[in-house]
Formats: sequence, C-alpha cells, structure tokens
Amino acid sequence: MAAINVSIFSKIDFPFPKSHFDFRPISNTPSPSLSATTLLPLSNTTNNFSISSGSALRLGATRSRRLLNRDLKPRATTMTLGNPVVSDICATGLSGCIALTLLRFWGETAKRGIFDQKLNRKFVHVSIGLVFMICWPMFSSGYRGAILAALVPGINIIRMILLGLGIMKDEAIVKSMSRNGDYRELLKGPLYYASTITLACIFYWRTSPIAIAAICNLCAGDGLADIIGRRFGSHKIPYNRNKSLAGSVAMVSAGFLASIGYMFYFSSFGYFQKSWEMVLGFLVVSLASALVESLPISTELDDNLTVPLTSILVGSLVF
Repeated sequence: MAAINVSIFSKIDFPFPKSHFDFRPISNTPSPSLSATTLLPLSNTTNNFSISSGSALRLGATRSRRLLNRDLKPRATTMTLGNPVVSDICATGLSGCIALTLLRFWGETAKRGIFDQKLNRKFVHVSIGLVFMICWPMFSSGYRGAILAALVPGINIIRMILLGLGIMKDEAIVKSMSRNGDYRELLKGPLYYASTITLACIFYWRTSPIAIAAICNLCAGDGLADIIGRRFGSHKIPYNRNKSLAGSVAMVSAGFLASIGYMFYFSSFGYFQKSWEMVLGFLVVSLASALVESLPISTELDDNLTVPLTSILVGSLVF
C-alpha cells in the first residue's frame, strides 16, 4: 500500500471521534505478520501510527451500542429553573398555593352545603395528596428538594394541630375535613393523612414506589372505598359489618390503578424504570391495604393510620 503522509491523514474530517480508532506506534522494519490492510509507517519525521482493520470493523458496533444504551437509560429530569435553590423555593411556593387553593375550594363547598359533608370530606381526602404528587417533578433531585417538598404538608400538620386544639378557628376547613363538624377530629384522620405525605417525601420521595403505593392507597384507595361503599355497599363483610365488599373492591381497584398511573408519570421523568414486577408489587400492596382496612382494628384506630402503615410495610417487602 502506498505510504500516506500523516499530516494529510490528520486533516481528514472523520465522522466519529478519534478515540474509536486504534493508533499504535509500530516499527520501521517490515514484519510478515502485518496484513495488507494495515497502514504502514507514514514518515520518519513524525510519529508512526497504524489503524488496525479490526478496530475499524468494531467502530460501527461500538458506537451503535453506546447510542442504544443512551436511549434505553432514562435521564432523571425536573421541571426546574436554572438555579436549583431558587427553583426549589419557587416550587415550594407554587405547590403550597395549589394545595391551599384546593383546600379553600373544598372548604367553600362544605360551607355552602353543595355536597354532603361526608362526601365533601372524601373529595378532600382523594384530591389533596394526588394533586400534590403531580407537583413533585418541580423540585430538584436530592435531599433539599425532598425536604422543601415536605414543608407543604408539614405546615399543614401544624395547622391541623392548631385547629384540633381549638387555638385557631376555621369553620370551612373543619367542615371539609371532619365527619361531624367537630374540630377535635382533625387531630386524628387529617393529622395522620398529612403526616403520611410528609414522611413519604422525606424518607422515600419520588424515586421510590413505596411512596407512590402509600399515598395512592391512602388517597385514591381509601377515599373511593368510602364513596363506593356508602352507595353500593349492601353486601357487608362477614367479619366487619361496618365494611362492604363493594368498598373493598373499589379500594383495591382505585389504589392499584392510581399507583400504575403515577408509576408511568414518574418513570417518564426518569426517576425509576417501570416494570411488570413493579406492577405486581403495586397489586400486592393494594390487596394488603384493602384487607387491613376491612378489619375491625382499622375502625377502632383510624384507616388513615393503618392503610399507609400497611402500604409501607408490604411495599418494603415487595419493592
């Protein structure tokens, strides 16, 4: 093969990075082991290089594998601004305003008597946690984003305590969150509810399916169980006459479907990979949560406490 000056070779505009080629110094003495496709030394005044035919053949396959792996591996993205600190502060304020606006809306509907008080309470129960989870991608990745996100339900914990102790007055909020309009009820179910979402942010956050399972079974599952159970719950569960088969089926279905929906939602941002194993795990958690919710102990304690505890415990085993 005719010798080619290396200065000319260096000016060639290759479509691939030079790191893909195998440049190795070789001796000026011809060797019988060199194939006809090997480039011989180019000049005594410059470094001598050769490009192996094997490296050239591996070039396309190597680049193809890298491109394929890059496409298959999701990137964790967020709806953030340029400065992550400023972005997290803005996300906290925006998600807090959304949650407060939603609470005020249901407070007004309860105050005006648009819905039955128990039904209005369940609308609050279903919507607040699920809407708040939609806001999670606005926060940055890492512990700072999780803590700032937890401030939103965390502030609501303080509010529930103040309202439940009678230190602060808010008739509309009390009506929208209590069964009978008693402000002391806010120290039980609503307090457990806000605590669950706060702890899910701090300890699990959006990268864990446990957080999804706990909040979805608490909000969608337990909320729809009561709504459907009151309307279609003529067939009672033998071991607990306060619960119905229709309510339990609705809880499993709503909790499971909501979990699947948020699995697709968060995986689209690259927080984790969706899989059939995760789907099966969500089903197991929803079944276990519905079973515990149907037990008399959940009536004696509070299903806002027993349901998330069951979801976290079972979720820790299956995920």
